[in-house]
Amino acid sequence: MKSTFKVLFYARNNQVNKNGEVGIMIRISVNGKNTQFSSKLNVDYESWDPKRKMVMGRSAKANLINSTLDDIRASLNYHFREIERFESHVTAEKVRNAFLGISGNKQMLLEMFKLHNDELLKRIGKGITKRSVDKYELSRRRLACFIQHQYNIKDIALNEIKYNFISYFETYLLSYCNYRINTTAKYLRQFKHIITLAFNNGWMKTNPFINFKLRFENVDRGYLTQEELNKIMQKRFTIQRIGQVRDIFVFSCFTGLAYIDVRNLTKNDLKTSFDGKLWIMKNRQKTNVLSNILLLDIPKMILEKYNNKDSDDKLLPVISNQRMNSYLKEIADVCGIEKNLTFHLARHTFATTVTLAKGVPMETVSKMLGHTSIRTTQIYARITNSKIGNDMNELAKKLEGMDKMLTL
Repeated sequence: MKSTFKVLFYARNNQVNKNGEVGIMIRISVNGKNTQFSSKLNVDYESWDPKRKMVMGRSAKANLINSTLDDIRASLNYHFREIERFESHVTAEKVRNAFLGISGNKQMLLEMFKLHNDELLKRIGKGITKRSVDKYELSRRRLACFIQHQYNIKDIALNEIKYNFISYFETYLLSYCNYRINTTAKYLRQFKHIITLAFNNGWMKTNPFINFKLRFENVDRGYLTQEELNKIMQKRFTIQRIGQVRDIFVFSCFTGLAYIDVRNLTKNDLKTSFDGKLWIMKNRQKTNVLSNILLLDIPKMILEKYNNKDSDDKLLPVISNQRMNSYLKEIADVCGIEKNLTFHLARHTFATTVTLAKGVPMETVSKMLGHTSIRTTQIYARITNSKIGNDMNELAKKLEGMDKMLTL
């Protein structure tokens, strides 16, 4: 049922200020129920036309007041239509509050973002990792810096966020923060999650991300070839700390475990399976997805080398990721490897050189890596030239003798 809406201006003749002027009041009515408030405009009562609801005469002051009253009427009509369009019911008080810029349920972006992160904190260990919470908190801080930088305010109302806000934020991340395209897209993806929650909760009339496309760059993730891996494995290191880092890196190359999972590896993660062999059965820290990895001879040798060398339950003496990557650069220099050697390169090497290039099916590799989707495995893995060569040699064997059938 369509609501009725009326706007009425009148002069308040029972209160006269020291200049002999009275205030112009606004009365708005929705479905017969009204509310009134001051327009903050004053006029000489004798010049007010009660029938036409405007100031008489053509003076500059009269024209200015009448023009302002027209603007007020237009603004009130706009707020009425917006409330009628997006809310379950419209009242005179709602229209008045919208016009005055006050709202009891006005939601602020950073405030909501913090509430979201606080809720995630309570769920750590129950499908949520601390690392995920830290990423959302970092995104909230980046947004706070952007809002201060762009608008010089501490927070912004959700209903004020439009498409250009997202575009400005993207530019800020790319130029001011000097982030790469993929890093920028990850921040925007978390921001989009917050906006979607706000929209689904009815705190936003429209979703500003609806026509915004997140941009990701295809990145060729590095990996070691078999020759490069052999160089690292065959090199003898006289410095103990370098040798330990090499051993743990090689361990990851043959298990596919990420840094955090290697660091947290304990005896409880080693289990004898149905085949009588030793397996690593461990939930990944990042996704909490179970990884089942057969313990091959090389990683088994490394575990035996460091057996009982630490007083705690950890199987390997893993140092910080930053120091690990620093030492890996030294190892790359010594071995004549020009690639940017980082610990995560071991995981890529497992996916590509150690497994897929040796004919292990992608579905199996995906399970061992603990991926939730095989599409993620496809990002890590690529078909190497040696794999193509091996596959074609196998094909040539199967086609052997068919050349005799060809008549030339």
